[in-house]
Amino acid sequence: MPNYSGKWRLPTVMQAEGAGTWPLGPFEAGELWMWGQNTNGKLGQGNTTTYSSPVQVGALITWVRVGTTVGSTAGVASDGTLWTWGANGSGQLGDGTTVDKSSPVQVGALTTWYKIGAGQTHFIVLKTDGTIWCWGAGTSGQLGQGNTTSYSSPVQVGALTTWAEVGGGENFCLAIKTDGTLWAWGQGVAGQLGQSNTTDYSSPVQIGALTTWSLVGNNGAHNSSAIKTDGTLWTWGAGANGQLGDGTTVSKSSPVQVGALTTWATTIGGVGFMGAVKTDGTLWTWGNGADGRLGHGNTTQLSSPAQVGALTTWSGGAMGNAHTEAVKTDGTLWTWGNNYYGQLGTNNTTYYSSPVQVGALTTWAVVPSSLPVARFSAGIKR
Repeated sequence: MPNYSGKWRLPTVMQAEGAGTWPLGPFEAGELWMWGQNTNGKLGQGNTTTYSSPVQVGALITWVRVGTTVGSTAGVASDGTLWTWGANGSGQLGDGTTVDKSSPVQVGALTTWYKIGAGQTHFIVLKTDGTIWCWGAGTSGQLGQGNTTSYSSPVQVGALTTWAEVGGGENFCLAIKTDGTLWAWGQGVAGQLGQSNTTDYSSPVQIGALTTWSLVGNNGAHNSSAIKTDGTLWTWGAGANGQLGDGTTVSKSSPVQVGALTTWATTIGGVGFMGAVKTDGTLWTWGNGADGRLGHGNTTQLSSPAQVGALTTWSGGAMGNAHTEAVKTDGTLWTWGNNYYGQLGTNNTTYYSSPVQVGALTTWAVVPSSLPVARFSAGIKR
């Protein structure tokens, strides 16, 4: 069990693959704030009111992780407990019911939850013992149970205790083992499972035979991304909007390298667009540019990575349905793109095609580990 107080470091089971090069370093516990669309109570305010500025969630809880589906939220507290709220029609809150909740509810009593991935209506969560658990909609096999059943309580994916990384997509999951192998399951309609086909798989299948994978990001509707231990970035799945970053608009059902650089640190994905932060602190985006979601001051579609501004102070980010949020090393939070529901946190519904700061605080620590298809935003303050 790791020490969750103060700065939150990787537990021992994670050390095998890249703890020394973990891009965001230690995670910091703090307050959780959310804003934007609030149907089904996914902002955790006890209501369904839309907010265009950040509002605090669960003032008595110290948070270290948060992941979001299209209509619900899950968060890991500093004591290792797991909490969920929002839409629950597919059992995605994991509390054994299908009843929506507009305030956080604890999932069981365990204190060993670690990292969250999310899809459209399901969650995938890694525990500190190296096991993976899923729940919610299972219609495409995305829960990894060898079936297409939906579950309203967490179910373990296999019996292994050697999982080190998890990531979610709309109706699929990605995971890395401590031996550096990469695995996927769920919907494969666009090749997002990396199996050289478009088949759905309801149990984990290995992507290739390499043992050099180190990080998977949150992913969009039908596209995937991962980083190897050598710092190279690889993408696969839907490519019609240039979101694979390989200079084409062609879908790929096996991983393809994005350029030749070996300096990629994090990878993030939205619906039809993607992004990544390099080790030098620069932020790059590509794919569908509608609503200004790429942050380049325009709405142009790009099939290769383009730098967002000239700053070298970005530490991480997340992408939603059509917007982006990112944190700088100085603790400031920035957003851009679609703002119909106030998801940019700028106290208005104006769209921005370049980064705009959310408030004036310098205490933002992290943004969601998964925000793949959402129209709302979240962040943790120190």
